Amino acid sequence: MKKLSSAQIRQMYLDFFKSKGHDVLKSAPLVPQDDPTLLWINSGVATMKKYFDGSVVPKNHRLTSSQKSIRTNDIENVGHTARHHTLFEMLGNFSVGDYFKKEAITWAWELLTSPDWYGMDPEKLYITVYPKDQDSKKILEKVGVAPTHIFEAEDNFWDIGQGPSGPDSEIFYDRGQEMNNLAEDDPESYPGGENERYLEIWNIVFSEFNHKPDNTYEPLPHKNIDTGMGLERLVSVFQNAKTNFETDLFMPLIQKTADFSNGYQYGQDKATDVSFKVIADHIRAITFAIGDGALPSNDGRGYVIRRLIRRAVMHGRKLGIENAFLYKLVPVVGEIMKSAYPEVLDQADYIGKVVRDEENRFNVTLKDGMELMDNLIQATKQNGQDTIAGKPVFKLYDTYGFPVELTEEYADDNGLKVDHAGFEKEMKAQKDRARAARSDAKSMGVQDALLTDIKTPSEYVGYDTLAAAGVLKDIIVKDKILDKIADGRARMIFSQTPFYAEMGGQVADTGVIKDCLGNVVAEVTDVQHAPNGQNLHTVEVKSTMVSGEEYQLEVDVKRHNKIKKNHTATHLLDQALRDVLGEHAHQAGSLVEPTYLRFDFTNMGNVTPEQLTQVEQIVNEKIWANIAVTTTVTDIESAKKMGAIALFSEKYGDVVRVVSAGDYSREFCGGNHVDNTSEIGLFKIISESGIGAGTRRIEAVTAREAFEYLEGQNNLLQTAAIDLKIAKTKDVPVKVESLLEKVKQLENKVQSLEDRFASQQAANVWGNVQIVGKHSIVAEQVNVSGMNQLRQLADQWKAKKISDVLILATQTDDGKVNLLTAMSTACVKEGLKAGDLIKKIAPLVGGGGGGRPDLAQAGGKKPAGISDALKQGVQWLENQENN
Repeated sequence: MKKLSSAQIRQMYLDFFKSKGHDVLKSAPLVPQDDPTLLWINSGVATMKKYFDGSVVPKNHRLTSSQKSIRTNDIENVGHTARHHTLFEMLGNFSVGDYFKKEAITWAWELLTSPDWYGMDPEKLYITVYPKDQDSKKILEKVGVAPTHIFEAEDNFWDIGQGPSGPDSEIFYDRGQEMNNLAEDDPESYPGGENERYLEIWNIVFSEFNHKPDNTYEPLPHKNIDTGMGLERLVSVFQNAKTNFETDLFMPLIQKTADFSNGYQYGQDKATDVSFKVIADHIRAITFAIGDGALPSNDGRGYVIRRLIRRAVMHGRKLGIENAFLYKLVPVVGEIMKSAYPEVLDQADYIGKVVRDEENRFNVTLKDGMELMDNLIQATKQNGQDTIAGKPVFKLYDTYGFPVELTEEYADDNGLKVDHAGFEKEMKAQKDRARAARSDAKSMGVQDALLTDIKTPSEYVGYDTLAAAGVLKDIIVKDKILDKIADGRARMIFSQTPFYAEMGGQVADTGVIKDCLGNVVAEVTDVQHAPNGQNLHTVEVKSTMVSGEEYQLEVDVKRHNKIKKNHTATHLLDQALRDVLGEHAHQAGSLVEPTYLRFDFTNMGNVTPEQLTQVEQIVNEKIWANIAVTTTVTDIESAKKMGAIALFSEKYGDVVRVVSAGDYSREFCGGNHVDNTSEIGLFKIISESGIGAGTRRIEAVTAREAFEYLEGQNNLLQTAAIDLKIAKTKDVPVKVESLLEKVKQLENKVQSLEDRFASQQAANVWGNVQIVGKHSIVAEQVNVSGMNQLRQLADQWKAKKISDVLILATQTDDGKVNLLTAMSTACVKEGLKAGDLIKKIAPLVGGGGGGRPDLAQAGGKKPAGISDALKQGVQWLENQENN
């Protein structure tokens, strides 16, 4: 067999299908765009949904890609099996209503066996088919597959529920009995069985049915081909590797990790080999995920990254690596993948910084986790148990990043087991919460044959004019094409239109449609793109409209011009953020409305007020500089050479529009813009906030709205000046500062008086010590301002050793309750806990709380329950005595 590198294998696949008329698509970002059903892009077909469900018709119906993907549903298997990964690449070729079984099978066999391509031995290849799919079986035999190498399998049917489905054929490579983990005569030792000899390398799905809600199947109007070939598996075949890890995709990472370790080498020990594999796998996923805009956090995909980093760090510790090291592997990932993903090396410094910060943060957290682990082990032993409960094991996993297998190792070292069932119960509850937080939208829609089949030419002329004549080509009402309509809502396509269809964050134009006499016959309320790219107008019909007649389409000019100003402002804002925050500040979404703009961007941490002021100043300077805004229509490579910024989330055709504000801002953009930045007039940021892990949002206004916002702020300032009895608004800050200082002084005086009053009450309280068995307790209500004073009293109690147990309660000025409990050191050693006591009595005042064994506190909203709570506290101590 040929000796090929992973880069050669990937490129050969794409080149082959390019030779068969396929467009080669760039790998989409791992963070899904406009798909709430997915946490990550998890397959090649995940990026093709809009084509397969017919919502968008591709320019070329033949597509191919090598799509990076992430799956973390069985992360615990990574490192323990030969082929489990969190990040992998899926090679795929796709037909959207074009070729079908004959071409897909013929080309697959050609790619695999032709000496011009992969050149595999046909005798090493086996194929499974769906028993009812005899057409595929006949085609396989016709292309030269031996009948003895074709197996029928009932589970060869791809179905995800409602939506596209169909039979599939899986291709297996025979790696030889020497690679098998089973005896040759084992019942599972066959292509498709659970064995290591016959390796599945390719799956071809013949998507030809629509799975209906009533669980019946009907033929799809447009049949599709969807294939998936795991690059990592394929590379292991060409490089004769026992597992995916002994290939050029992973070994440089494993070798570099060995350099950091305390003398460990890969291949010497099964346990440490697992750690090497986990680290190599996880750093690939971490690197690509951060490069595509995700950042570590406590929820969603950010939680996945944090978990991967912490898991890798823990396995690093097993190799004797105590300090941050993962960030040093980021450039290694970049070097391995640079032929297909040069952007990884370009962003290596930024990605490395994010990883290193997270590693350092975890190393601090790790100390607390280890203490919790030790406490768990000791508590389990003291209680005479041999199993650590599942809930605290999950807390170690969830809060401190301890892999459950690591907890098991520590437990085993101490002669204990782990409650796996309890752990899995907590894990399932968390997964259920995560699923509920995501949209319940369909994973893939059903094809809309009507819109997909409408190929009427339609031209957008809104770049040059906002009023144009257009022939009404199609009237669509409730999935039917009509010849005419008298009233009601409809969707329409015209031969040409000045109405902009919503795209790239810019909202759609609105306006009116007139007949030849100038009468308004319809109002345009929305415009979207039809599957074949036409501008699809949603209209409210006022008078009869007839297909084939010409109408005058007029955009609401005033609204359109306001949108243009805000859209150009987003471009200036985008560049200003890069100038101030750094090149990592990528656009993560935008919304351009007539009255405001919204701009989302990636950034670690908060944006300071000083940085926001600087950004705002830069944008306004560019506005006042009277910079000409120009548009260039060119090919995509020329646009990139011009320095135009492209968004990963957008798909660009061969011809693109580049919008430039002089030499300052240059972006790919199909939207509408002003001719000169001076038309924007004024730019004002009105809010900045975080909306997710590593993603910030700015809302801003321009022109009239900016003036009105500033005028409103000025009115508030003048009102404040009047209330403060000062003549000039510029003196307001000084006056406010003076008043704040006075307030601070008064608050200090009040605090001092409250502290003195609390101390005076203490003399009376400390005299009311009750004896309960062998313990003493003070349980009193005091008249202090809140929890601060209760804690001060507790400090006095502790210093003077007034009693063994303390319960204090107070009613605050707003009618609520503060409770505090405390235990002496001797009580804590006996096993009495202030947290247990507070949990017992807090419900009586309508609240809850917790704390440490020696001190706990709670809040409540039922002052009437204070007396009962104090009595219950004394009763609790009596019960402890009796137990």
